[in-house]
Amino acid sequence: MAGLSDKNVNDCFVAGEYDVVVIGAGHAGCEAALAAARLGVSTLLITLSMDSVALAPCNPSIGGPAKGVIVREVDAMGGAMGKITDLTQIQIRLLNTSKGAAVQALRAQIDKKAYQQTMLAYLQAQPGLDIKQGEAVDILTKPGPERPLVCGVRLRTGATYRCRRLVITSGTYMKGSVIMGSCAYPSGPAGYPPSVYLSDSLRALGFELGRFKTGTPARVDKNTLDFSRMEEQPGDTSGLHFSYQPLPAGLQRPSISCWLTYTNQATHEAILQNMHRCPLYSGLIKGIGPRYCPSIEDKLRRFPGREHHQLFLEPEGLNTNEYYVQGMSTSLPEDVQYAFMRTIPGLEKVKIIRPAYAIEYDFVLPTQLWRTLETKPVAGLYTAGQINGTSGYEEAAGQGLLAGANAALSLLGRDPLVLSRSEAYLGVLVDDLVSKGVTEPYRMFTSLAEYRLLLRNDNADARLTEKAYKLDLTDEAAYQRLKQKQTAAAAERLALESAVISAEGADGAGLPHLDSNIRAWEYLKRPEVSYAQICQLLQREQQPPEVAEQLDIEAKYTGYIKKQQAQVERFAQLEGKKLPRNVDYLQIEGLSLEARQKLAAVQPENLGQAGRITGVSPADIAVLLIWLKSL
Repeated sequence: MAGLSDKNVNDCFVAGEYDVVVIGAGHAGCEAALAAARLGVSTLLITLSMDSVALAPCNPSIGGPAKGVIVREVDAMGGAMGKITDLTQIQIRLLNTSKGAAVQALRAQIDKKAYQQTMLAYLQAQPGLDIKQGEAVDILTKPGPERPLVCGVRLRTGATYRCRRLVITSGTYMKGSVIMGSCAYPSGPAGYPPSVYLSDSLRALGFELGRFKTGTPARVDKNTLDFSRMEEQPGDTSGLHFSYQPLPAGLQRPSISCWLTYTNQATHEAILQNMHRCPLYSGLIKGIGPRYCPSIEDKLRRFPGREHHQLFLEPEGLNTNEYYVQGMSTSLPEDVQYAFMRTIPGLEKVKIIRPAYAIEYDFVLPTQLWRTLETKPVAGLYTAGQINGTSGYEEAAGQGLLAGANAALSLLGRDPLVLSRSEAYLGVLVDDLVSKGVTEPYRMFTSLAEYRLLLRNDNADARLTEKAYKLDLTDEAAYQRLKQKQTAAAAERLALESAVISAEGADGAGLPHLDSNIRAWEYLKRPEVSYAQICQLLQREQQPPEVAEQLDIEAKYTGYIKKQQAQVERFAQLEGKKLPRNVDYLQIEGLSLEARQKLAAVQPENLGQAGRITGVSPADIAVLLIWLKSL
């Protein structure tokens, strides 16, 4: 069924014509379709099942370190994930509050079914967006000036949809295979059907594909859990939220606790005694899994001296008894899962509703992409999400927004949306993918962002909303909220720079001692002093929480922020030195052999990107700089 050429496109039944077609309605596909439609181009979203739109097949949560910042970046650019999370979350917390602002992030437990239903309604309310159930099997192309140009997609039923741009967001469905012990069968995640033929179509078009593996823990019956033997993990009830858009008036959100427990020596013995039945070591699993999120059996191999491993019991929703056992991914057979789980405090009588499993799937090597997420082999074709070798709902949603926006912007003849490493975690993500490629499923960490103090949870709107507004990705209301917040913060800073804190006043309020009077802004720079305390001391009305947060961070991190901004300016010098496309790097004298091969494969867009390619040394960059000046 794969590899349908332009010669027999006309033999197919044409069911419709659209500017942009998006294949796959997971988190990447939803954001891609919404972004394209918001820009005013006709858009079709194709899903294998209408019941799996916005499915969260693994953990019932959104956000976390770095990931939560990505959700805010998506929201700042008009995306839906933060808004839908706020409407359907059943617990939310701000993580790493004891650490610096650069690593703080929100994490919410969601009601998974409510999330799907709310996102589907949001999609259906978007003007210019249609949704269709079907399996895409062939990517249709026609000859282009330099390379094939996408022109449509054929479904398994034979129906063809013509388009001028195509975005593939297939998740873990392409030739998906579920594995549990010695049992392996074709399947997508959570029991949904796999995408059987799309991989073949991509290979026929010249794409190089790889195979990754991921896994998901068991879901267990709440009524068989003994929470009295676990540690309660309550949420925050102060009104935290992801979206910069205000919550609907009168919205009542629950706060359902999670629970913490641990494995023990009996658990480990039950697993180790059955290690010969683990497909990860028997050779049945061939795909590469995520190193940072190992299965429980892999944890025992890697950390043999550890006496216990932490597990979180997380509710899957308000109207289900299913709890997710975070930290216990496994591909062991179901009888072994029962054996080791019943050794854990609070799980002694556990019943499994959905056993854990591993899943293998095909992905596209992301060095075959430009930074717009358009593919190099086929013009007008974009990919986003786990098809690019990433993991996580949040990374997928961010890529989807960028790919959908760029597909539409290219049709409109407008400049693309390309984010730099100093602008957004999404800029880091995309640059890492296209410059370095992947050897395991890519997950965003704060440690991967060299300018993470600039890429904070609190300032995603300041970094990205104006850019998105100018591109028509977000609306006037969002832009005005940003301007009001910035105006309020600037005015309050001026007021604090003028106001004086007396030594007597500080002592009387129990604040850090002063030898003499001091300006309020200077006093706020001290780590022991908060904006709220200063307002109380000065008897000033406090600004809203989002403004207060900005003031606290700006005062305390001013020196560090200035240093990172200086680094960004130096970084921009190399980023500004553009490299031509389709350079024959093999012919440039002075480059190392490895650098020639890597540069030829990646075709970097500028010297900065070239320097981040694995195997390209500073000496190679010096050679490229000389070569560039000679052009």
